[in-house]
Amino acid sequence: MNRELRDRFESINKRNFRNALINLLESEYKILGSRKILSMLAEDIEQLHSEFHPSTSEVGVGEIVFRTTKDDGQRPNYGKKTEDYNSVTVVLPLLTEQDVENRIYYKDSNKNSNYKQCKERDIKTMIRLLESAKDQGGLLSGAELCVLMNRSLTTIRRYLHSYIIETGKIPPLKGYVMDMGSLPTHKAIIISLYEQGLSPADIVLKTSHSQEAVDRYIKQYEQIRKLIKKGLSDTEIKDIVRRSIKVVREYITLYNDLRN
Repeated sequence: MNRELRDRFESINKRNFRNALINLLESEYKILGSRKILSMLAEDIEQLHSEFHPSTSEVGVGEIVFRTTKDDGQRPNYGKKTEDYNSVTVVLPLLTEQDVENRIYYKDSNKNSNYKQCKERDIKTMIRLLESAKDQGGLLSGAELCVLMNRSLTTIRRYLHSYIIETGKIPPLKGYVMDMGSLPTHKAIIISLYEQGLSPADIVLKTSHSQEAVDRYIKQYEQIRKLIKKGLSDTEIKDIVRRSIKVVREYITLYNDLRN
């Protein structure tokens, strides 16, 4: 095939999104420079577009495309904006065939049966969304669950608390995995598992916490437990470990509860 004929056919493949983007950057935004650099920039933009707008053939019935925080071991920093954290696009199973079946209304003699059924259904949906996001490298927040499930933040917190108490497991919520705040419930479970003889590595697998967070909780607990055994008061322990009185009292309560 001669060069002229080859050029005619090759021009068809060149009319793509990437080359159109390069032309736009050069002609409209006057970004002039190395063609290779512009090509790399266009490729990154094209990849970003694919992440935010996956093909509809990849999304099943009842599933929703959602952009959330990426689970890459990053830690929360004071003053860091949400948009500065790495993110990832996930496809979440918001509605399943079983959900539809479970929506069939029933009512027994117990006047609270419908409320109980609704709560159980919501908790199953909540855990399914959290675990699906985690499996795809993402972490949903409580606020995101509110939006996805159309429930208040108070209700979501109540569901999370009920699930932890009833199962002894910590769901892979963003705040838990990234260790944001100091929620006594997941701290208590980690220490409880440690007192039962589980290794830190096994606790990491069971609780979806990072190894760093689990090690830190255990180290703090061990330090405070030794001081409790020496008969020191909470204020004396606070001064030694240089932690807030609230945190020290949480560990003291844990220690006393686990001794009973």
